[in-house]
Amino acid sequence: MKPYMVASVIHYLREKRWFFITLIIQAAMMLGPVPEGVTPDGWRVLVMTVGATILFVTEPIPLPAVALLIILGQVFLLDMDSSLVAKSLMKDSVLFIMGSLMLAVALVKQKLDKRLALVIVRVTGSNTYRIAFGISIFSGLLASFVGEHTVAAMMLPVALSLLQLSTDDPDKQRSLAVLLLFSISYACAMAGIGTPSGGARNAIMIDYLHDFFYASDDPATFEYSVSYLKWMIYAYPVFLIQLPLMHLILRLTFKTDMRDLGPAVAKLKEQVGSEGGLTGRHYLAILLFLVTLIGWVFFSSHWGMGTIAILGATLFLVTGLVRWRDLNTGVNWGVVWLYAAAISLGVQMRETGAAAWVAGLFMDGLEPLGMGQGIGLLGAVMVLTTFITNTMSNGAAVAVLGPIVLSIAVGSGTNPLAVGMVTATSSAFAYFTVIGTPASTIVHSSGYLRSSDFMKVGWRMALMSFAVLLLASKLYWPLVGL
Repeated sequence: MKPYMVASVIHYLREKRWFFITLIIQAAMMLGPVPEGVTPDGWRVLVMTVGATILFVTEPIPLPAVALLIILGQVFLLDMDSSLVAKSLMKDSVLFIMGSLMLAVALVKQKLDKRLALVIVRVTGSNTYRIAFGISIFSGLLASFVGEHTVAAMMLPVALSLLQLSTDDPDKQRSLAVLLLFSISYACAMAGIGTPSGGARNAIMIDYLHDFFYASDDPATFEYSVSYLKWMIYAYPVFLIQLPLMHLILRLTFKTDMRDLGPAVAKLKEQVGSEGGLTGRHYLAILLFLVTLIGWVFFSSHWGMGTIAILGATLFLVTGLVRWRDLNTGVNWGVVWLYAAAISLGVQMRETGAAAWVAGLFMDGLEPLGMGQGIGLLGAVMVLTTFITNTMSNGAAVAVLGPIVLSIAVGSGTNPLAVGMVTATSSAFAYFTVIGTPASTIVHSSGYLRSSDFMKVGWRMALMSFAVLLLASKLYWPLVGL
């Protein structure tokens, strides 16, 4: 073999080492004895879950390829009919994710970024910290309905416009950038818990609650089904309480010498004025978004959130506000496959008993610590979810953990809806890493933020969010019937 071929092979093996390590770990698990208490099919599902989790974290191959491996594993390892596997992929939550990604592209296409910035500064004035808080409020309110990746993509140009108009000094720009960009990413992450349409993780958890309980046709379990409005009642106050506390933490952690952005605001007004006012296309886009939002709030319990999201995207296409070419190139279709496969794997974890077996092990570990039920269990689930969500996307974290934590809730006698809400909510606490949330990845792409910045502020954010969620689950949720 020629030297360059040897070098290519060595490079390939080094680049894909975690893929081969994963295969070795899975082979060892498959060849070893099946643990007591779990069925052979359940063990194979757990082998697939372990492999998928390692590949989610290390990413030696594209994540959509992991999704395809999950699909193939169900056919070849579980000997399932391929039509049944295909059926398990297409849940309402997957339609919702698909439709939301298309809506995101359609909204960004309207180029409202500078106009949004001008709306914010007209309300806040030119004070830097007030502008940062205004960006957080605006980002949060939008992200609670649209999805964090959409809002982060829309708001990043807003922050960059203010940065570029404020100063040419790189050091001053960086200190201001850290404050403004984290105001976007953390507000989007926290707000994503507010409504079912705020993030894929919420739709995934609602699907799991339906599959675990409502589908059993036992009237006693219907109380665990969640409507759009009911989710908002439980989760929106949690987001609203966190928002000003988040801004206070950012203000104390990242100080800037630029206390007033008056010159930048003046330049922004001049630029927007030269572009003219809102056009009919802008008003139509806002109207279609409001129609979609109304559909989610009032009709999703009947038609499903996914159907409403697809309808909204279709209306943007029919009215000509976006072209299919834009959606085809702008939507990350691999993300759709990823969530579909992860949800399908979660279904098999439940049906084979693998989730119940893992839940039993988790319960055995919590009992000696006095955390086997109630508020102690909620705290343990919160910590577990936070750890997992900082190593993979929050949607994938909920897809993997959902069947396990709901089985734990049933086994411990703890309210499954409370456990599901805690899991979905704490999946937003991905404050420590760049890859934790789409919003963090998007603002990091600006080049102003360092990985160390996330660690510097992340632990403060996590402690604050832990305290708020525990207090909400102890004091607020019982008042509203949860």
